[in-house]
Amino acid sequence: MNWNHLTAKDQIDQIKASSADKPVLIFKHSTRCSISAMAENRLERAWNTEEIPSMTIYHLDLIQHRDLSDEIAISFSVPHESPQVLIISDGVCVYHNSHMGIAYHEIKRVFDGLVTV
Repeated sequence: MNWNHLTAKDQIDQIKASSADKPVLIFKHSTRCSISAMAENRLERAWNTEEIPSMTIYHLDLIQHRDLSDEIAISFSVPHESPQVLIISDGVCVYHNSHMGIAYHEIKRVFDGLVTV
């Protein structure tokens, strides 16, 4: 996976704006949580760029940037969880899941529903 690291508040506005053109995925990760490490590993192993070619992917280390995690929760009207994945399209969160619910096939299903060829 080609992660973009989410480290600054202004990136949230950039995510909202760029999601008008293509979906954006945010993965919120806790470096102190074994479930988060497992979810990240499962996602990385399953990820297929050919199947989801036009999704921008962000990685948030919420231990270093808890303030950004809180801002994401407010900006996209989702409860804070960790690990957590969000898909943003047209500036709104159209899908989110956490813990063992984070699955590549679900992300692909949502992506396929958002992108028309």
